[in-house]
Amino acid sequence: MKAFRKILFASALAVGGVAPALAGDIVVSAPWGRATVRGASVAAFYFTIENKGKGSDRLLSATSDVSERAEIHETRVEDGIAKMRAAPEGVEIKPGATLVFKPGSFHLMAVGLKEPLFPGTKVHLLLTFAKAGGVPADLVVEPFGGQAPAAGKEAPAAGKEAPAAGKEAPAAGKATPAAAKPAPAAPTEDSSQDHY
Repeated sequence: MKAFRKILFASALAVGGVAPALAGDIVVSAPWGRATVRGASVAAFYFTIENKGKGSDRLLSATSDVSERAEIHETRVEDGIAKMRAAPEGVEIKPGATLVFKPGSFHLMAVGLKEPLFPGTKVHLLLTFAKAGGVPADLVVEPFGGQAPAAGKEAPAAGKEAPAAGKEAPAAGKATPAAAKPAPAAPTEDSSQDHY
């Protein structure tokens, strides 16, 4: 009965908005990422993981359809310097806890991009947990310097949307007006927000 309720809940959300991904007691919601410049070899993806169970679970690994591999990373500020490190053992999600992957904190690093990520591109992720197993999550790429999408934002139709005419991604290392002057970020607990 519990599984039926989860399926019914997910179906209801899918009709009215983007449904979170459910597996076991794990809920993955609000996945997103930013556009990349042409020639970029990495991108960062973000999402929220909720553990609704009575026991811990661990995000062990992930895959992406737009990269050769995906790695769990964490950015921490140590002695005033932001340092990014891989988390090869994964990350634990305690019972009843919510873990937000966000800029300047945990994130999923897509390594070896197969193509540039344009705004509106749909990306398929598969997050693998120790207990819950594989949890699929689809995300929509936001513009350069973008922030997490607003709640309830619809995903594009299946397939990848190309950039608007004349809006090709710039070559790596070349700034665009949007990249040169990003919109100010909303204040957060961690003022050391970097790209990852």
